Amino acid sequence: MSIEVKNITKSYGSQKALDNVSFSVKNGEIVGFLGPNGAGKSTLMKILTTYITSDEGSASVNGNDVETHQKQVQKSVGYLPEHNPLYLDLYVREYLGFNADVYKVDKSRIEEVIQLTGLTPEANKKIGQLSKGYRQRVGLATALLHNPEVLILDEPTTGLDPNQLVEIRDLIKNIGKDKTVFLSTHIMQEVEAICDRVIIINNGKIVTDKKLNTLVKEQQEQTIEVEFDKVVDATILNTIPNIKTTKNSHDFIWELTFETESDMRPIVFDFAHDNGLKILQLNLKNKNLEQIFREQTKK
Repeated sequence: MSIEVKNITKSYGSQKALDNVSFSVKNGEIVGFLGPNGAGKSTLMKILTTYITSDEGSASVNGNDVETHQKQVQKSVGYLPEHNPLYLDLYVREYLGFNADVYKVDKSRIEEVIQLTGLTPEANKKIGQLSKGYRQRVGLATALLHNPEVLILDEPTTGLDPNQLVEIRDLIKNIGKDKTVFLSTHIMQEVEAICDRVIIINNGKIVTDKKLNTLVKEQQEQTIEVEFDKVVDATILNTIPNIKTTKNSHDFIWELTFETESDMRPIVFDFAHDNGLKILQLNLKNKNLEQIFREQTKK
């Protein structure tokens, strides 16, 4: 396993940030670590990167215990914290050179990560002159300098505009082809575009840990929004096969949910015809990851 977390608990005074958290991440997985503010995401990432220690439990990265083998963990992890610490007065290559000395890696690696992260057009500028998107690229380049096996990214796209967000997202997805990536974010589209698996934490406890496609499939109820040309009684709608719930959302508009994987739209059309109704509009609605997240973190 790339990451192994067993019964981790961490408190700040009377506030329990992590409560008996356990999970593992396989080599090569891209895992989205989701949760509302204050759920414990950053605390766990700081434990995995040896920045802080847990009160109880154990964790390891690439087989190295985060408390007893800190140096080995630091060598095998690339970490981009939420607030990317950069020396703004240094030039990009100068800053990467400084970090290359810290990691004791060959200076040739600097040009490799500049190309890998798309920094070439800005490589001769001071970091303070760069846009937020390029500063994030500098942070990623620094995290990749020592060619770590695991990347831990805490809110890597915070504050980016839509174009920058897509660029960094594509960059992370490309990097994830040969590395394990463990990232936290509040942007659900980012998870849907990048991640293989989703772990949701709420109030310090894991509430969901599943493959993304499995999670979305399990949570799907077929929902059809239909507008008829006149008033329809709910008792008549309840005669439609496999119907679970009916909800009159506005005037002649109804939201119908079904307990079946079969496409129920033809059945709804037949129902309308048989009951002398006309359908003015009909839309198939499904839950997205954002809706699933809201449901899981409200419990």
